[in-house]
Amino acid sequence: MKKHKKDPLYKSFGYAFQGIYTCISKERNMKIHCCVSLLVVIAGIIFQLSVTEWCICLTLFGLVMALELVNTSIEAVVDLVTEERKPLAKIAKDTAAGAVLIAAIMAAIIGCVIFVPKVMQFLTGL
Repeated sequence: MKKHKKDPLYKSFGYAFQGIYTCISKERNMKIHCCVSLLVVIAGIIFQLSVTEWCICLTLFGLVMALELVNTSIEAVVDLVTEERKPLAKIAKDTAAGAVLIAAIMAAIIGCVIFVPKVMQFLTGL
């Protein structure tokens, strides 16, 4: 059995960053996630989030974006395997998309829990 030489660690990181870049540049939903994350960061700075609130927001950014990357990879593999409409291919694609949707909805709800009181406090202080 022939042993395969592993790529150096820096190349592994390069491949990972290339995957992130590809997803951001080609996937509309990933662009949306990035824009929303940027808006949340701006709002977080304005409303002076606590360390705990920042950690929650950053964790949610990571979760939603990581799931979007996994969803994109599942869609690519399914498309690579078959161009036909097959029930199992549909299940794979739909459930991966559903995972992203659930995470995004929960992130939005948690975002409201964090930001609505701060916005209300700001508005009542005017």
